[in-house]
Amino acid sequence: MKEQFKMLKIIDTALMNSLTAQAVASPRKRAHHNLHASLEEGIHRLCIAAEPGTYIRPHRHLASNKWELFIVLRGSVTVMIYDDSGRIEKRITLKAGGETCAVEMSADTWHNFICLEPGSIALETKPGPYICLAGNDFAAWAPEEGTPEAAALEARLHSAAEGDCLRKA
Repeated sequence: MKEQFKMLKIIDTALMNSLTAQAVASPRKRAHHNLHASLEEGIHRLCIAAEPGTYIRPHRHLASNKWELFIVLRGSVTVMIYDDSGRIEKRITLKAGGETCAVEMSADTWHNFICLEPGSIALETKPGPYICLAGNDFAAWAPEEGTPEAAALEARLHSAAEGDCLRKA
């Protein structure tokens, strides 16, 4: 008997290469590919291609009470966890096929990640539906994306250590 599939979504090298090409061409140095069919779905799954130099402003998902699971499929990134004042509590380097390749964060966790190598791809899973982050879900102590200060902070994060404080002066 022939097996029937109603829906099959495959994350393969071709998809990851395409996403990487999009990220390289993007001014933000990243690109997304949604596996969920709509923003209203109860669980969101998306592949994120990131290139070195991309800046993700530290944020949390407190207003929407959304946990987040982050799994590196290709390449490597460092997930940064912060306290409310901008002090780095934890640096977790995730590498595809490495000793640590995933992390799950609760909704009240200030976080972001830095990309360590070209062609990095992560799978992010979190509850839906999509809700735009509230203003207080972005860290007031971190610069907005697209500013010169953001680029400087992204560069600084590569050598910042646990215990360092990133709060703006």
